[in-house]
Amino acid sequence: MKHLIIIFLLITSSTAYAETQYVSDKLRITLRTGQGTQFQIIRALESGTKLEVIEQTENGYTHVKTEDGTEGWVRSQYLIPEPIAADKLARAEKQLEKYKAQLAAVKKERNELRKEKKELSNSKNSLTAKSSSLEAELARLSKVAAKPILLDKENRNLQQENVKLEKDLQMIHQENQVLKDQANREWFIAGAAVLLGGILLGLVIPKIRFKPKSTW
Repeated sequence: MKHLIIIFLLITSSTAYAETQYVSDKLRITLRTGQGTQFQIIRALESGTKLEVIEQTENGYTHVKTEDGTEGWVRSQYLIPEPIAADKLARAEKQLEKYKAQLAAVKKERNELRKEKKELSNSKNSLTAKSSSLEAELARLSKVAAKPILLDKENRNLQQENVKLEKDLQMIHQENQVLKDQANREWFIAGAAVLLGGILLGLVIPKIRFKPKSTW
C-alpha cells in the first residue's frame, strides 16, 4: 500500500510537456531507463542533442525522447530550452552560406543582365546604323526612280518643241518657196520686158532716118 501511495505521489507530482529541450553545451549526459543513477544507462547524449520532453518531475528528472524514438530519463538541470551556441553558430553559418549563395546568384543575374543590356545596346546601335543606311539607300532609289519621270517629262517637252520647230520649218520652207516663186516671176517679167524692149527697138530704129549734116 505504501508503494502505491509513493507511485501515486510521483504520478501526481509529474507534469506533462509538449516542448523541445536541448542538452546543454557544458557536458555529456546519460540517458537512463529511470529517475536515478541506479537505473541502466541507455546511451550518452552529446551537447546540443535535441530531445522531446514527455514529462518533467519535481525530483529533478525529465522523461525525454530522442529524434530516433528512444525514450529515457535525464537530469533536468542539464537541459536548456534553446540550441547551444555551437548549434546556433552552425545554423548561422549555414544561413550565411545560403545568403552568400543567394547573393552570388543575384550578382550573376545582375552581370548577365548587364551583359544582355550591353548586347541590346550594341544591337540597337547596329540597327540604328542599318536604318540610317537603308534610309539613305531609299532616298537614292527615290531619286533614281524620279529620274525616268523627269526624263519622260523632258522628252515630252522636247517632242512638243520638235513638233513646233517642224511646223516653223515648214512655214519657213513655204515662205521661201513663195519668195522664190515671186523672184522667178519678177525675173521672168524683167526678162520679158527687156526682150520686148529689144524687139521694139529693133522695129523702130530702122525706120528712123537720120538727116545728113550740112557742109559749108
